[in-house]
Amino acid sequence: MNSTMMKDMLQEYGEYTLSGINQFIPDKEPKAYLYDLMHDYPNRGGKGFRPGLCIATCKTFGGKQEDAKLSAITLELLHNAFLIHDDVEDESYNRRNKPSMHQLTGKAIAINVGDAMNALGLYPLFQNKFRLGEKLSEKIFLEVQHLVTESTEGQALELGWRLDNRIDLNESDYFRMILKKTCWYTCMHPIRIGAIIGTKGYVKPEKFDRLGFFMGAAFQIQDDILNLIADEHQYGKEIGGDIIEGKRTLMLIHLMENANNKELSFIKSFLSQPIPQRRNDEAAKVFQLMQKYKSIDHAKETSKYLAGAALKEFYTHFAQLPDSKDKSFLESIILYMINRNY
Repeated sequence: MNSTMMKDMLQEYGEYTLSGINQFIPDKEPKAYLYDLMHDYPNRGGKGFRPGLCIATCKTFGGKQEDAKLSAITLELLHNAFLIHDDVEDESYNRRNKPSMHQLTGKAIAINVGDAMNALGLYPLFQNKFRLGEKLSEKIFLEVQHLVTESTEGQALELGWRLDNRIDLNESDYFRMILKKTCWYTCMHPIRIGAIIGTKGYVKPEKFDRLGFFMGAAFQIQDDILNLIADEHQYGKEIGGDIIEGKRTLMLIHLMENANNKELSFIKSFLSQPIPQRRNDEAAKVFQLMQKYKSIDHAKETSKYLAGAALKEFYTHFAQLPDSKDKSFLESIILYMINRNY
């Protein structure tokens, strides 16, 4: 399957999930300050990565697309709630080529919309019992509960590092953080949930953890690279925003591990300032230092290595399954990560 077909399937599964999301959002007051705003981020056209992984894994293991729909809706509702809160926490200006929600509504309303979407995301899990039965629905609920716990712990790590202006981190710290913040909710649990549904609960979901970790880590590193070097319209957020926000990306950690004392002092001073006071010319200097120490090249190589490891895990657990469009779709996502040109 080529990358165009893969993206078409991501869009197809994303739109399929979005139709369900729109049905779950109540048509009642207060619309202007809550329910209409819930449609905003999902309707901006994200990648549909998480529902795509969940639905395709379910179908690859012999399940029906409709069986995975409610779980996919929950994953996407939680994802968009996380994005709203992330944008507030990061003081981001843009999301998917539009002003972030708190820029449009103020922080208080945006936080409340995110809270409500998190609560709304639980209802499809309750509805699962009418289609999948109570035992399977309970397993999926516990998967989602673990997803939320790990993600918030990972976010706490990253926010804490920024609060304390940590410049002594290493790559193992980074991978511990993104395992929690990104990998569980972006790849590991969507794959696990899809496999649980597709096998009617007979699979051991932990067998997919290495695959999901390698995929999620490669995905996150590539996303962080794009934040530095992509076209802003294509990326959908402000380019270089991660530097301004002080996110401890693999590139920044690699730079801090290799910079000399004078350069490290400059980086620490830059990151000690409140986000709105950080100057673009100083952020550009941090970017130049990343280029000097080949931090971006290092991140690209690391991402390709992780994607290669994900491909090996994929073949280990999926090679014996019947060939299908969805199986090829999952494989093509990993191959796309390996062959991606920035």
